[in-house]
Amino acid sequence: MKRLNKIQNIVFITGAVLLLIGAATFFTGWLYAFYLYTVGACAFSAMQLRAGYEGDNFVIRRLRGQQVIGALLLVCTAFFMAMRIFDFGFARGQEWVVCLAVACVLELYTAFRIPAELEKEESRKNNNKF
Repeated sequence: MKRLNKIQNIVFITGAVLLLIGAATFFTGWLYAFYLYTVGACAFSAMQLRAGYEGDNFVIRRLRGQQVIGALLLVCTAFFMAMRIFDFGFARGQEWVVCLAVACVLELYTAFRIPAELEKEESRKNNNKF
């Protein structure tokens, strides 16, 4: 996996915090919660897409694809929130919650599995050196 530089890492973490605050406060009906979530989702997703994988391990490539889908679903959740707030489109109920739940499951799963697979790959490379 490509490492993010210091500024990109700050944007990534700030996006994650804004995303969390926006999603948690959206239930209260606070209008700015949508904007916090949207900015956070865009920042988080952009930095996550920026940190790509350039290796040839099939498992990590598959997990990376799932991570990208999760990032895109976070942005889709913001779109569904906008449909609810501004009363347009088909998603005027709680559809955004379903989209957010699927995105969270994918992000959480890949957050644990990718580092584990990278560690396995490193240990395989180290064992082959001897």
